[in-house]
Amino acid sequence: MVVYGGETYETVVIGKQKWLKRNLNYIPVDTSAAMNFKCYEDNNDNCDKYGLLYDWATAMALPAICNEKDCALMINKKHRGICPSGWHIPTNADWDWLLRYTDSTSGTDSPYKSAIAGKYLKAKDGWGDYEGKSGNGEDTYGFSALPGGTSYPGGNFYSLGNYGYWWSAYEIDKDNASRRNMSYDSDNIGYYSYGKNLLLSVRCLKDN
Repeated sequence: MVVYGGETYETVVIGKQKWLKRNLNYIPVDTSAAMNFKCYEDNNDNCDKYGLLYDWATAMALPAICNEKDCALMINKKHRGICPSGWHIPTNADWDWLLRYTDSTSGTDSPYKSAIAGKYLKAKDGWGDYEGKSGNGEDTYGFSALPGGTSYPGGNFYSLGNYGYWWSAYEIDKDNASRRNMSYDSDNIGYYSYGKNLLLSVRCLKDN
């Protein structure tokens, strides 16, 4: 168990990694860093289930300007961001390892996209149906991923129940950072470049 910001988080060990078992629901307190976060549709019940949504600079505990400028030199090897002490925002390599462990493949290509890992990492309920078929996973490893959706800068919300998006500690360019996503209509887990000013979920990984 990890107690952080008034919340208690269960943890799960998957191979050599230890993850928080649910999305972060932490209100940042470092006012020198970005402070842009929301509950989906501003509904606290959604935060209780899916965690808060954060823009990239907030998740990384970097100045707000980092959503629109190159801040790569400010990213640590194991970047804590808004995670508890001793935990960090997962890197591309961290996500790669998890997906390879989950789908039993090997290789060195990074970022790695898996065609089947979502089946084993998605929660057993909470995902929408697609063409009459359940979008839920098997939750084989206890990762219990849920589709927390996203929020755009203008305040619009999308995809709750259908898509989950998680930040990585990797900057693509001054405007974009990397994220991983899972969906209700596929077992694929992809890697994409996403605008830093969009609000996504955060899942923390224990430092080794």
